[in-house]
Formats: sequence, C-alpha cells, structure tokens
Amino acid sequence: MITRFISEVSTVFNPFSPKAKTARLFLSFLPPNARQTMKVSTKLLPRISKDPSFVQLKFKDGKEMKLDTEKLGIKGVMEEVDRHSRILSRQEELTGN
Repeated sequence: MITRFISEVSTVFNPFSPKAKTARLFLSFLPPNARQTMKVSTKLLPRISKDPSFVQLKFKDGKEMKLDTEKLGIKGVMEEVDRHSRILSRQEELTGN
C-alpha cells in the first residue's frame, strides 16, 4: 500500500464487532513511522453501538475519501488508496518534483 501521499487517516469502529476487521487491518498496514508523516486518529465505539465502521482518508492534494469498511474488504480499501496514490505518483514524476 502506498502511504506516501496520505496526510490524514481517521477510523471509527467497534473493536468487538466482526465487521470492524477491515478497519483494524487497515491500521495494521500503516508503516511504523505513520504518526510522524500523517495525522492518525481512531475512535472506538462502545460494544453495544450499531454505528457503521469506516475509514476516512485525506490526501496531500486535498482529496478526501470515506470508505465503508463493512462493505469493502481490506483488498477493496487498499485498491482505492493505491489507485489515487498512483495517480499522485505519476503527477509527481511528470512535474519533476
């Protein structure tokens, strides 16, 4: 997963729900120095909560994504993140920065 262009990550999930697996896995795929290069915030919901789990991302170009982790699996979330990161990587290569 290309994390170089992500500036902010926010997750909301119920740690006791099996539907929160995608959000937990996404956080585990972030590199160890993620807190130094991006803002990471996590909100844990109580056990009885029925609120949906999601991952919200903000990229360095200003684009925001809110991904429903209950419907998308970890592969789907990573594909969406990598798709936009590859676009930003190509733009960076073309501008020569």
